[in-house]
Amino acid sequence: MKWMKFKIKTVTEAEDVIISALYDIGLEGAQIEDKIPLTTMEKEQMFVDILPDGPEDDGIAYLSFFVEDDGNVPVLQIKEQVEEELQQIREFMDIGEGSITIEETEDIDWINNWKEFFHQFTIDDLLIIPSWEEVKEEDSNKKILHIDPGTAFGTGMHETTQLCIRQIKKYVSSETNLLDVGTGSGILSIVALLYGAKKALGTDLDPCAIDAVAQNLKDNHIPEDNFKLIIGNLISEKEVQEEVGFACYDMVVANILAEVLVMLTPVVVKQMKPGAIYITSGIIDEKETVVKDAVLSAGLELLEVTYQGEWVSVTARKPE
Repeated sequence: MKWMKFKIKTVTEAEDVIISALYDIGLEGAQIEDKIPLTTMEKEQMFVDILPDGPEDDGIAYLSFFVEDDGNVPVLQIKEQVEEELQQIREFMDIGEGSITIEETEDIDWINNWKEFFHQFTIDDLLIIPSWEEVKEEDSNKKILHIDPGTAFGTGMHETTQLCIRQIKKYVSSETNLLDVGTGSGILSIVALLYGAKKALGTDLDPCAIDAVAQNLKDNHIPEDNFKLIIGNLISEKEVQEEVGFACYDMVVANILAEVLVMLTPVVVKQMKPGAIYITSGIIDEKETVVKDAVLSAGLELLEVTYQGEWVSVTARKPE
């Protein structure tokens, strides 16, 4: 299937107004390209594969709209309509250049295009493989994790995820009841279950995690009874804290940004049993001290700090 792509060069302040105006003439589902830094809430919702800092915001934005090309797309008519809308908006606000480019593009699949960048790889004795690839003969003796992140990302490729996986493998046992805060695709919980954990419970802010976790549990032959997912904010929502339960987890893992870990740690310590292990990552190296201080302030005993690239994992224990 082919599509006609209408791409508008504008400024970030005009994004919402232009999108709303073009929605009225039937152009929906804008693809936005800009350099606006993520907000704190957006960063909280990035799950386990943490994005690095992007380039400095230059105020420029590109808005792309797609129209299915059935051979009868009135390209010039649509372009004229867009130009009219842009001219009306320009009368009361700055929209920058406001230029329009048009090009034909192949089948647009926003959900699946990322697959070309995700291929099987190993973390020590663990092979992580997507559903669209086959296990190689030389890897048949490895422990295998089948993972498709879907729209709730978390594939194991990022250094922070690998740091957590190595710490989980080190401390997990057949008696482990795991709490996975910010579970995303469920990868850390599934790893723990593959290495012998008894039960796992994940929390996440985004409902996209529901389908991703369900599919990944199925692909790894994990019984649904072994994993429970709660959508909600463990830090601020009392009902979520109560549903998760208090003093009932042998291990808590949280691969989230350092700023979120600082808020999470004094809360989640109440969910931990005496002697429970607390594994954190998502910590850029310059934030190491901030997280260690939060861990110690919450009354936890610092066990070890591990590193991979510019990322840090802090592991601690709740005193008996």
